[in-house]
Amino acid sequence: MKLIHFADLHLGVESYGRIDPDTGLSSRFNDFLKTFDQLVDYAVESKVDLVVFCGDAYKTRDPTPTQQREFARRINRLSQNNVPVFLLIGNHDLPNALGRATTTEIFGILSVKNVYVSGKPEVVNIPTPSGIIQVASLPWLRRNALMGREDAKNLTVEQINQKAQEILTGIVQSLAAKLDPSIPAVLAAHVWVQGATTGTEKGMTIGQEHVLLPGNVGRPEFDYVALGHIHKHQVLRESPPVVYAGSLERLDFSDEKDEKGFYVVDINKKGQVTYEFHPVDARRFVTIEVKVESADADPTTTVLRAIAEQGSVKDAIVKLNLILPEGLESQLRENDLREALKEAHNFTMTRDVQRTARLRLGDVGGVEALKPLEALQKWLEFKNTPPEKMKVLMEYAEKVMGAGEEN
Repeated sequence: MKLIHFADLHLGVESYGRIDPDTGLSSRFNDFLKTFDQLVDYAVESKVDLVVFCGDAYKTRDPTPTQQREFARRINRLSQNNVPVFLLIGNHDLPNALGRATTTEIFGILSVKNVYVSGKPEVVNIPTPSGIIQVASLPWLRRNALMGREDAKNLTVEQINQKAQEILTGIVQSLAAKLDPSIPAVLAAHVWVQGATTGTEKGMTIGQEHVLLPGNVGRPEFDYVALGHIHKHQVLRESPPVVYAGSLERLDFSDEKDEKGFYVVDINKKGQVTYEFHPVDARRFVTIEVKVESADADPTTTVLRAIAEQGSVKDAIVKLNLILPEGLESQLRENDLREALKEAHNFTMTRDVQRTARLRLGDVGGVEALKPLEALQKWLEFKNTPPEKMKVLMEYAEKVMGAGEEN
């Protein structure tokens, strides 16, 4: 049985994009669709038995009709090619009020062929070309869905998170108890598991979150644990495999060094699982940092050399960070820098100007109010000049300045 595991699509992230003249859509929206298409192409061409999506279809809980149309178009292609799809509800899929629909609930309401949607803890038996597979579902559960106000009364935030962890652990145990041990089983969960290396999801998270231990989800009843919510793909445990697929496309510069894609999972028979990360062609993010020295006679050439050493920036999203001393900023030929980066999909330039600290004279008035010897003494004190050296310098200064006044 061959599965695809992916998560955190986040359609609607359009930062660093521009309007595509052919479609009228953000170029970044098209980026996310292109990586999704690569997954769908692989699933159809390889005739996989099941695609497991572990939550967060959209950036927001209120996706636009266009975003919903494009997501549905690709889910429909899988369905029409007899590739079953399991859609788990993530935190970005939840409405902001009880009674409102989740972002992917419509597929279940319409009973779309080969599409299974889960917004509650349950075990779903899914028929595939290679037989039945059991998917134990742990969608994102709000804290108020886990415990009532009375349960949380007089508890600290840490105690509330601990109680939520205990409840979630109990839910996973009860799901595992319902499984038929003779049939392959996967846990699909949208949750934070301790030990995971975080990525761009940190900037999309509000407040503190409950965290589960790897042992809470990596139970022997499961052949594979498919996780969503953390945007960096990683394996937390080997037996059974506890795996975050990560986001399918780079969201911002926090993802610059991360490879993006999905996992292909082979369940040969109960307890025998192999898995492999399959990268997609995601948009590149490139940071170029250049430090210009104060003695540099041509800072623009220095920056252009650093850009050239980076290699091709064609179609990449580029951030050029310049660190330069005060006074050289005006010598940069910005048009030359823009020309060097014209093939980038998008680029931003930041300047960190290292300014010289100015002497603070405390309660003394302006410099004009100080006599020359007083100003010199203040300067020497500011420079932490040793007392013996300062005494000698002041003696010479008094002679020089005194002679100047006499003449």
